[in-house]
Amino acid sequence: MRHRKKFNHLGRKAGHRKALLRNMATSLIMHKRINTTLAKAKALRMFLEPIVTRSKEDTMHNRRMVFRKLNNKYAVTELFRNISPKVADRPGGYLRIIKLGNRAGDNAEMAMIEFVDFNTTYNTEKTTKKTRRRRRKKKTAESAGVTGQSEQTQTQEQSGEKNEGGEKDQGEE
Repeated sequence: MRHRKKFNHLGRKAGHRKALLRNMATSLIMHKRINTTLAKAKALRMFLEPIVTRSKEDTMHNRRMVFRKLNNKYAVTELFRNISPKVADRPGGYLRIIKLGNRAGDNAEMAMIEFVDFNTTYNTEKTTKKTRRRRRKKKTAESAGVTGQSEQTQTQEQSGEKNEGGEKDQGEE
């Protein structure tokens, strides 16, 4: 009897299930989005949400506890460095599961699981468009010699700027 058994065993022994969830969690952390079956996605959400909650406070103890679950130092670094600052103000619900339909081969329900804060499609924040500014190309030291000086005097003449003596240029003839 399986009374009070909360999690899905996924048809695997304990060691195989832990390895599966560990590898899927690592892939999700590194890629921010993966496709899998619906049952595995739900099991992965139960496995990974407490880990992300723990990563919101960056202490040595929390890093060791997360590493204990993931066994991948690159995933732990990515989680603490890039993911946890984005989810710091979120009280939970870091992952989103989107159903994709059935797989062609065995008709299994497929789903995409992703981090909520890393999808730009569903973010409601409007990004402001940056204005483009053009800059003049800087001249190299060789080409800025004689031609640069003559261009400078021409631009000063056109704009009527003051020369070094403080007088306006009247145009040299």
